[in-house]
Amino acid sequence: MKKQEAYTVSIGLLAVLDTYLTATVWPVPVWVTFIAWASFFIVGGGNAGFIRSVASNLVGLIISSLVLLGIATVSEAPLVIAILVGAGSALMVQASKIPLLSILPAIVWGFASTVGTTAVGGKPMTTPGLENPALIAAAALITGAVFGYISERLGDALTSKPRTRLA
Repeated sequence: MKKQEAYTVSIGLLAVLDTYLTATVWPVPVWVTFIAWASFFIVGGGNAGFIRSVASNLVGLIISSLVLLGIATVSEAPLVIAILVGAGSALMVQASKIPLLSILPAIVWGFASTVGTTAVGGKPMTTPGLENPALIAAAALITGAVFGYISERLGDALTSKPRTRLA
């Protein structure tokens, strides 16, 4: 099978599994798993891409968690929110100076996924326990990276290898 078709099968089948699992037994936002899945491929895939993607996404998650905690504890005034988001954005850019985190969009995706998980879940960052939106987003981001890794491996396994001619 050609690579594009092999990845079509691999990603299509695993998207079904991801969607089913997040709707039934693993209650994390499927859209966050898909963002992290894409992040895995954008940062280069493979073992290194898995590590870079998870690290970048989680750094974004940490930065957004700090911003959201700041909003919850300091003020929800629009100017304060804007300043905290600006500081978080600047921190993401600075974090991307680290070679492991050099693909800035992957950090931003972790940040945005955490903010989105907080907004959609309706629970503040100060929520204790397993319902904390940062923990939910972290689980979804890691799950998405795992699906990216598996889909790449399966896609590569389904890809036809060129035959070598015997002389």
